[in-house]
Amino acid sequence: MKSTLILAAILLVTSGAFAQDHPTLTAEANTVYVGADGKFEAPPDTAQIQMNVSAQDNSPQAAYQHTAKDVEQVRQVLRANGVDPKQATVGFFSVEPVYDWKPKQHVVAYRVTTDITLKLKDFTKIGPLIQQLAEANVSETQTLNYTLENMDEAKNRAVEDAYRRARNSAETLARASGRTLGDLSYASIDTFENARPMPHMARMMAAAGVNAATPAPTEEFTAQTVTVTAHVNALFNLK
Repeated sequence: MKSTLILAAILLVTSGAFAQDHPTLTAEANTVYVGADGKFEAPPDTAQIQMNVSAQDNSPQAAYQHTAKDVEQVRQVLRANGVDPKQATVGFFSVEPVYDWKPKQHVVAYRVTTDITLKLKDFTKIGPLIQQLAEANVSETQTLNYTLENMDEAKNRAVEDAYRRARNSAETLARASGRTLGDLSYASIDTFENARPMPHMARMMAAAGVNAATPAPTEEFTAQTVTVTAHVNALFNLK
């Protein structure tokens, strides 16, 4: 008489492997249940530069004019590098009073802040843009990060890797028990993206004397890959 065989195996492929909640399955005779992690490292296809432009002055009007002047310099830098300012987006715009709390609360100035985000497909423009924006000294913070917008293919490759590992594990368990692995009966998939930002402080760079002769911080370096991970739970029949 054939005995009931329910087996489970979890493969951790990296030190950063993530815990997974296994779906509740009804135990079936002559099956093997495995889970495995897979990954795919894809080169990024988009660079995102985010700038925070802010100015403080005695009146809202003066702070607004100062900020508007800085933002216009950003437009000029973009145009000088062949980038249409319409490619950039504005995330927020705020006008806030600045308080002094001694001897009692009172307004001492006004601060106008906005943020500008630019997405680029042409990575050759990144170095000159970062450098020239730093020289213009118009942005309090300047953050660069690389992303993968065409994510579907990378997810597919990560799933393929996870499934290959899961099937290999199932085949090993089947052989160890003297059985043969059959068809896939059930599967579930989870995918994740891990993108890492690369911050650059524009005002600090300007204060340090950044000039045209100084290479941009990103010069000659390769953009970090985007790691897409997948977890596959699979139930196989046993022969």
